[in-house]
Amino acid sequence: MTDHGVDLLIRAAAVHTLLPGQPPQRALAVRGDRIVALSPDPHGLDARVTGRTTVHDLPGATVLPAFDDTHTHLIFAGFSAYDVPVHEAHDIPGFLELIRERAKTTPEGEWIRTTTNWQELNLAERRMPTAAELDQATDRHPVLVKRGGHNDVVNSYALRLAGITEDTPVPPGGVIGRDADGRLNGRLIDNAMGLVERLVPAEDRARQIEGLRMASGQYAAAGIGTVRDCMVSPEHYATLLAAREAGALNTRVRALISSFGRTSTTEIEDLLDTMEDWRYSADPWLRVWGVKFALDGGLEAGATEEPYACDHAFSGTLTWDPDALAESVEAVVRRGWRVGTHAYGDRAVRILLDVYERVLARNPGLPAGTLVMEHGGLAGPEQRARAVELGIPVTIQQPLLHDTAEVEEGFWGPERVARLFPARGWIDQGAQVSAGSDFPVGQFGAMRSVWGMTTRQTVIGVQGPEHAITYDEAVALHTTMAARLLDEEHLRGTLTPGHLADLTIWDRDPAHCPSDARRDLNPTHTLLGGRFVHSPKSAG
Repeated sequence: MTDHGVDLLIRAAAVHTLLPGQPPQRALAVRGDRIVALSPDPHGLDARVTGRTTVHDLPGATVLPAFDDTHTHLIFAGFSAYDVPVHEAHDIPGFLELIRERAKTTPEGEWIRTTTNWQELNLAERRMPTAAELDQATDRHPVLVKRGGHNDVVNSYALRLAGITEDTPVPPGGVIGRDADGRLNGRLIDNAMGLVERLVPAEDRARQIEGLRMASGQYAAAGIGTVRDCMVSPEHYATLLAAREAGALNTRVRALISSFGRTSTTEIEDLLDTMEDWRYSADPWLRVWGVKFALDGGLEAGATEEPYACDHAFSGTLTWDPDALAESVEAVVRRGWRVGTHAYGDRAVRILLDVYERVLARNPGLPAGTLVMEHGGLAGPEQRARAVELGIPVTIQQPLLHDTAEVEEGFWGPERVARLFPARGWIDQGAQVSAGSDFPVGQFGAMRSVWGMTTRQTVIGVQGPEHAITYDEAVALHTTMAARLLDEEHLRGTLTPGHLADLTIWDRDPAHCPSDARRDLNPTHTLLGGRFVHSPKSAG
C-alpha cells in the first residue's frame, strides 16, 4: 500500500513559491529531502499527517526559498574562527593590543593570524597598521594581518622569514608596499601576498572543521542556504570534504578552485589534474563548480580606463597577461569545467570580454554559462551589451559597495563609486545576473543584500539611486537566478514539488517591512533538504 504521509508540514500566512503567476500558498509538505505538496488552504494537506509528521503551525509566518550567496568566501569565514578578532578594534592601539594578547599564549615562532572582515576606515586613524607597529605587538612571532582577499600586512619577522628585502623583485600583478621614505611597510597586495602566505601552516584540521561548522551556521542564520565560494584551494576543498563527512556543513557549498599563485597554462593544467577526482560528485551538499581566475586587483588595484582620483599616474593592476589568461581559460573549458573570473574595474571588464570572446570563438558549442564574470563592478552600457551578446553571466555584490564606498571614493572618486554594480542596467539589458556579498569585504545576509540593492544605501549614503532594483528582482537574484547560474533550476530556487526542501521562514513578510527593518531582518528558521540548519533552538 502506498504511503502518502509526510515528514514535515508547515502552515503559514504565505508561502511564496516564486513560480511565475502563482499566488501565495498556505501549506507546504516535505517527505525526505523534497517538497512533495503545496496548498492554498492552510489545512489542505492535513490528510497527509501521520504519526511521524512534524507539524509547524505558524499562522503569522512567511516562507521563502533559501537564498544563495553567489560570490562569497566561506573558507575565509571558517578559517578565521580562531584568528585574532581585529574587526572588533576601534583604533590601531586596540588592534595591536588584540595581537599582543594572542602573542602571550602563542609559542614563540608560531604564526599569529587575524580575521579578514575589517576596514581601515573603521579605525580612528583611518589607515592600515604598518610592519613597525605590528612589531610593537610582537617581534617573537610572524604576524599575518589580512584584509579581504587582496591585502596583507605583515610584521618584520614575517618579512624576514619570506626573504623579502628592499631589493626583492615585485611579482607581476602584485605590490610590495613602501613608506614615504621607500622602506618596506609590510603591505602586500594581490600577487605579492603569496610571498608570505605560502609559509603560513594550515590550521589543525579539527579546528578548521569546527570553524566551518560555526561559519556555515552563521550564513544559515542569515537566510543563506547555498554558498558559491570563490577562492577554494585544493587543500581547502579537502577540508570541505572532511567537514561534509563530519556533518559540519550548515550550507550547501559550490566551490571555485582558485588559480591564485599560478601564472601559466602548465600550472593550470596541473591544477586541473588535481581536480579530476572531484569531477563526478553528485553530492547535493558539496561539489566543485569550476575554476576561479582574477584579472585585476580589488579596491586599491582594480584596472580602470581612467587614472585613479588619488593618483593620476595609476590605473590599477592587471594580474594576468590577457593572452596567457585566454590560453589558460581555454585549458579549463576544454577539460569540461566552468570559469569565473574576477574583473572589477572597467578596463578589466573590457579585457575580460575580449578574452572570453576569443575563447568562445575557438571553442564553439560551449554550454551556456561556462564563462562567468565575477563582479563586473564598473560596467557601462556598451560592456553590459557585449556581455549579454556573448551570453556571459555576471555576479554582483551590493554589500561590498555598502561597506567599502568610502574607501573606494578615495581611490576612484564619487562618480565612479556611484556607477558600481549597476543592477538596474544589467537587468534592463537582459543580462543573466545573480547576487552575493563578497564576504569578508561585504557583510553576508539575505535581506541585507536585498535591502542594499533596493536602496543603494552605503556607509556614505545612497550611491547611484538610478541603479536600484525592486524587492522582487533582488530576491530573484539570490534564488531563481542564482539557481540558474549554478545549473540547479531543476533542484532549487523555487518552492515546488520535486525540488529540494530548501526554505526560509520569517516572522513577518520581508516584502512589506519598512526598508530599515528589512536591512537587519533574519529568518527564524532555515531548512536544507527538509532539515533545520537554523532555528530558535540552534540560535540559542
